[in-house]
Amino acid sequence: MYVAFSSTTITVAAAFAAAMLLSSDASAAGGAFAVDDAGIEDVGACKVESWISLASNTDLAAVTTPACVVPLFLPTEIGLQAARVRTDGEWSTGLTPKFKTTLVKPEVGKFGVAIAGGGTFDVLTGENTGTSINIPLTYMVSETFKLNVNGGWSYDRANALHYATYGAAFEWIPVKDGPVTLIAEVFGLVGERTDPRSIIEPRFQAGIRITPLETVDLDLIYGRNIAGENANWVTVGLNVRFPPAKK
Repeated sequence: MYVAFSSTTITVAAAFAAAMLLSSDASAAGGAFAVDDAGIEDVGACKVESWISLASNTDLAAVTTPACVVPLFLPTEIGLQAARVRTDGEWSTGLTPKFKTTLVKPEVGKFGVAIAGGGTFDVLTGENTGTSINIPLTYMVSETFKLNVNGGWSYDRANALHYATYGAAFEWIPVKDGPVTLIAEVFGLVGERTDPRSIIEPRFQAGIRITPLETVDLDLIYGRNIAGENANWVTVGLNVRFPPAKK
């Protein structure tokens, strides 16, 4: 079946894909949060991050991302994100192969640096709809408070537009070794103005993460303009981690 998409729908969907490409790692905020940190898990560790986001304008995104850390030149997290997105009443499905490598491991009182990226493909047509590269920088103030800053590049192939990407976030555990983490972030795109203008306006998310088990996170998040569509979003997420097998 052939589905005709309006230029606005394509632009917003591409911007949503760019926002999701910023997100990569569960040792960071991970899951539905867009701003990444500079850490990855040990080689052999795997995870599955899944979430559903619903907007006040009825847009919707259902996303799941399985990933594992493998030994390449450096330990590298390899993942495949599958997203089913409804924009302006029209549906699209995308697959995004992703990678992330830590160059400098983040430690308390020191900066950590990583490089991450990926490309999104339309499942119906097989065409590449976007590509991005992200550089996460992390400063660990303490074991319970972390600052993350992201910078990078994103290409919207459907509209042949290049964007600079940015993001900043904090993660705070109010009670050391407690089950609750508070997370807030601002992120977005810098580039040529398109319609709607909200695509290049700042985006915001804040939420609470509950970790009832060491390997399980439950997220509840409020967001604003997270796909560049000038709407309010509510997101619920589940992240499950699988540690490396013991030798």
